[in-house]
Amino acid sequence: MPGRSSSAGERQAAANEAARQVLADHFSDDANSELFGVTELCRAFDVTPRTLRFYEDKGLLSPRRINGTRVYSRRDRARLVLILRAKAIGSSLAEIKQYLDMYGQAGEGRQQQLRYVLERTDTAIAELEQKRNHIESSLAELRIINDGVRKSLGLPPTKAG
Repeated sequence: MPGRSSSAGERQAAANEAARQVLADHFSDDANSELFGVTELCRAFDVTPRTLRFYEDKGLLSPRRINGTRVYSRRDRARLVLILRAKAIGSSLAEIKQYLDMYGQAGEGRQQQLRYVLERTDTAIAELEQKRNHIESSLAELRIINDGVRKSLGLPPTKAG
């Protein structure tokens, strides 16, 4: 099924590019950064203002205040992406904060912190690859069952894709 490999390769390339952009934004200089309002971030990430305030209270986000209004930089936006992604794979807020703090102004380049990041990312990669393998196996089984039921009902098979 060459179509699937090509599609999977394209998805992987897109995911890699998106990850590079998030990390570039995370390390960006906030001084000349594009700014985002609460409403803008809420819409973009399907979160509530309360969620943003919660992450701010936990020290995960640090919006600026302009005329009393909270505004977020590209770095804050990137941190939100990382927070939501880490939550989706089951990381606790304490783990997320520890991970994000390592990339703060005082944390860059420290060997211990870099080793921690390496260990955590190695573990997360292994866990996600295992989950992906389970998902792919489950999808293959479901496709076989689905095709069998379609055949029994006299329906055409699904198109591969």
